[in-house]
Formats: sequence, C-alpha cells, structure tokens
Amino acid sequence: MRLLFVLLAAVLAFAAQAFARPPEGPDRPLTASLPTAPETSARTIVERATAAAGGETWRRPKTLKLTGYAIFYRDGKPTLHERYEFERVYPEFKPDAHRADGKVRIRSTSGGKPGINLAFDGVRSYTAAGPQPPSEADKQWAENFGFGVIRFALDDGYKLERLPDDLVDGAAAFVVVVIDPAGGRTQFAIRQIDFAVVRVGFRTDRGWHERIYSDFWTKPGVSWVQPGRIRLFYDGVKQNELIWRDFELNAPMPDDLFVILAAAP
Repeated sequence: MRLLFVLLAAVLAFAAQAFARPPEGPDRPLTASLPTAPETSARTIVERATAAAGGETWRRPKTLKLTGYAIFYRDGKPTLHERYEFERVYPEFKPDAHRADGKVRIRSTSGGKPGINLAFDGVRSYTAAGPQPPSEADKQWAENFGFGVIRFALDDGYKLERLPDDLVDGAAAFVVVVIDPAGGRTQFAIRQIDFAVVRVGFRTDRGWHERIYSDFWTKPGVSWVQPGRIRLFYDGVKQNELIWRDFELNAPMPDDLFVILAAAP
C-alpha cells in the first residue's frame, strides 16, 4: 500500500510539473512549428526516405504478398477480419498516382466466413460477383491507389515540393507533395528521425483520404521495411486498420490469381 501511495505521488508530481506552464515563446518554437533544415530540398528528403525503406528493392518491387488481419469500422462498430491478404503485381510506370495499375488481389475472412474479395487484373476489376463495369471499377480503385507514386517520385516527369513540417503520432516529420505527370498531388509525411514514410494523403470522391503508417519491421537479408500497422481515414474519421504480420517479396504470381469468376446461380 505504501508503494502505491509513493507511485501515485510521483505521477501527481509529474503531472503538476507537466501542466505548470504554457509552451515557450517564439524565441524557442515547438518542434515542427518552424521548418527543420529549411535548406534541405524535397528531393533530398525523398531520396533519404527511399534509402531508409530499402533502396532500389523498395523503389522497384515486382510483386508483394502481405498477410495479417484487419479491423473495419462501420457506424463506430468494429468488425474483425481475422485473416486479410493483399497480393500485388507492381507497374513499371505510374503517370497517374490514383488510377488502377499493375494487378491487385484482396481477400479476407471474417468470423470464419469469406469477407472481402476484390481483384484487378490490369484491365478489369472484379468482386465476388465477377467482373465489374469500368465506371464502378475506376471509382473503387481511385480510393485505394496513391502510396506507390512515391516510388516514382525521383523519375523524370514528376515534381516535388516541400510543405510545412508536421507531427505524426507525436514525431516530427518532413512533409512533401509528389506531383505526378497527370497533375495529381499526393502528400507524404516522412519522419525526421529515421526517414520512414509515416503518412500519405490525397483527395478522393469520399473526401480527404489519409493513411498513417507505424510499427515498422523487416526480415533478415531483405531490403524492405514493412509498416506493420496502417490506419485509414476519410475526412478525419478512422475507417479501418490493417495489421501486417508477414510479407513475401518478388514471388511469382499467376495471372488467374487476379481474376474472379462469378459464382454459379
């Protein structure tokens, strides 16, 4: 009991000290309130982020398989997808950051039953009901593509601008915008301490979309740093979280993996 009182007194003393005074004045601005290393260009920041994430292997992957689990929020209520799989064939070029490219397959299991089942074969999009009309496919994938443009940001035809620094999960971050050849603008926050890409943001038909990346990890001998947790927001409201527990890089993927045939009636 005495130890409990000692610990409580220590916590109260710390709290009293922490809330004893307001922030310092303009002669000592808070972290990320003024530009850090203002002479550092957006291009240099992206170059360092690329090196930190895995270099050329990260910049030009061929395929990636991610497995883990996910939580989706609808009307504030969470639904667990105990298995969540993402398989991707990456494109060689990306002139438009938010247009579907390459190939994608997303599958999940929730409550022991099939959950999400989506695919894009490079031309057509699919759900569990089979192929979808092009207009629906374009709308669907515009909300899912965006992060990959940073892999091409150092190529000819792309522009980079530096925006005001910010904090992401309390850590100081550089913020840059990548302007693709189609004119699309995608914002990236890059943590200053280790140059990890910790946030992406862009406009969609559903509103301003942001993803926050954290819990980074890798495998021995693989030049690839994988975020273990991704939180997805629309207009500031969290919609879902993805937790990645394993990845496989550059493994062959058959074409039929990305085609979903409609179930027989």
